[in-house]
Amino acid sequence: MPSSLTCAQDPPATLDTVGLVDQRLGNAGTSGSAPILEDGDVDPWALPQLKDTGQSWKELSMAGRVLQGAAGFLKACGLLGSLYLFICSLDILSSAFQLLGSKVAGDIFKDNVVLSNPVAGLVIGVLGTVLVQSSSTSSSIVVSMVASKLLTVRASVPVIMGVNVGTSVTSTLVSMAQSGDRDAFRRAFGGSAVHGVFNWLTALTLLPLESAAAPLERLSALALGAASLQPGGRAPDILKVLTRPLTRLIVQLDADVITGRGTGNATNSSLIKRWCGTEVQTTAGNSSTCAAATGGPCPAQLPCRHLFEGTALADLAVGFILLAASLLVLCACLALIVKLLSSTLRGRVGQAVSTVVNADFPSPFGWLSGYLAILVGAGLTFALQSSSVFTAAVVPLMGVRVISLERAYPLFLGSNIGTTTTALLAALASPSDMLISAVQVALIHFFFNLAGILLWYVVPVLRLPIPLAKRFGDLTARYRWVAVAYLLLSFLLLPLAACGLSLAGSTVLAAVGGPLLVLVLLIILVAILQRHRPAWLPRRLRSWAWLPLWLRSLEPWDRLVSRCCPCKACSPPQAAAKEAHCYENPEVLASQQL
Repeated sequence: MPSSLTCAQDPPATLDTVGLVDQRLGNAGTSGSAPILEDGDVDPWALPQLKDTGQSWKELSMAGRVLQGAAGFLKACGLLGSLYLFICSLDILSSAFQLLGSKVAGDIFKDNVVLSNPVAGLVIGVLGTVLVQSSSTSSSIVVSMVASKLLTVRASVPVIMGVNVGTSVTSTLVSMAQSGDRDAFRRAFGGSAVHGVFNWLTALTLLPLESAAAPLERLSALALGAASLQPGGRAPDILKVLTRPLTRLIVQLDADVITGRGTGNATNSSLIKRWCGTEVQTTAGNSSTCAAATGGPCPAQLPCRHLFEGTALADLAVGFILLAASLLVLCACLALIVKLLSSTLRGRVGQAVSTVVNADFPSPFGWLSGYLAILVGAGLTFALQSSSVFTAAVVPLMGVRVISLERAYPLFLGSNIGTTTTALLAALASPSDMLISAVQVALIHFFFNLAGILLWYVVPVLRLPIPLAKRFGDLTARYRWVAVAYLLLSFLLLPLAACGLSLAGSTVLAAVGGPLLVLVLLIILVAILQRHRPAWLPRRLRSWAWLPLWLRSLEPWDRLVSRCCPCKACSPPQAAAKEAHCYENPEVLASQQL
């Protein structure tokens, strides 16, 4: 029997419009459809109705109630302890990236000639934030450069856009810790991707508009002129108060050195903080010269108390040590959090939490639920003083089916708004000579995220990040190495390529980037017509069967990766492999109904 007939015994599937994934993956990107999946008719993105298989509290004996209460208490303590160490490991991870990349990031930021190019500014904002793993640090460098007249406000707008994009890499790294379970990884990576896709879409949409008409700069200037600025206090740093006692014992960094490297005012001194204060010497010694000059006792510097105090290791070596240790602790804590959440949030408890988090207002006010989630995300991010911590905490909850993608999306949007309000309060606490510049940069950041919400959330049809994130999630569930490729391409290789082209000049950038952009838009247009209006296309363009296999399928690439990484985690599921074999058969491809 021909192989095409063998494959045809399975339910027929329409070819994917791009040729990388099949129709069932494409249908998963539409929230209102019921996709045909490899495990049946169950939508992997839908939240299940959890059933309580255990005994109710009334049915338990006294000893059973005591045991269940003790188990619940221990789980809660373990969950809180793991969450605390998880947040501390994120802080140490940020410090490790700053030790590894702050000098490079400083050299990137201080080249104000390059930053005058909008594309280069966007890319440098992405790379700088990825290197230091802190949008606050990158924003502080930009504010210092604007205040020092090294960078104009107009040139800082693309950099702020890039900073907003680069901050989404943390949630992507956290989602990869759940790659052991395909179903959980599908949802967790889709949740992190929806944040990154939103930031990229907003930046790529507003960058040409800002270069042509500068609406964000003008709007921030109007808001700045209408406001009466009064320097205020710093925002309440609740999270740092809790984590600082532990993280300060491991390593302490000098933030002034990072900012100084960006503005060109820093020396080649180490980023590791060595002196944390001064005290007055009360005993006489060899300080007679100082006492004679000051007319009193001399101040003595107090050394910092942390693990790398007075170390002879270079910043690069300390950064690698902290990077390895923080990633190990982060993955271990995340795995423990997922296990405890899976054990705790099941049955009635899980159903109650899931119902509350994903609840909608009664009709006709159901559309207000998403906007309430935006406010909740903004408020929690403002309280935590870290958008990375908030998004990194939401991603595991998506993996264990507690939060749906449709509800996590507005939470992430609110997190973007929350981190800008934090930056605005921090700007109000700036010195008087930097106050105006700091506040205007913070306002640009705020209006950028607000414009993104207006573009990609207010109109339901334009909520494109949700279906795109579902496609990414389905694709990474089938080929888990795609997550690494997405991370490297989105936050490293493509930004570096764009930066190199922009450094070569506007002519080179237009000559190389223009045709590539036209080609991508043409492929998207043909893909849309293939799905909705195939009769409008020439017969040859109604499917991608005429392309070489490596251009229309990930199977050849998957076999290559499987040879390099012959582990179970890198291989696709059996159903996907069988289906890919069918799609490689030209007879099957030719028999597909359009």
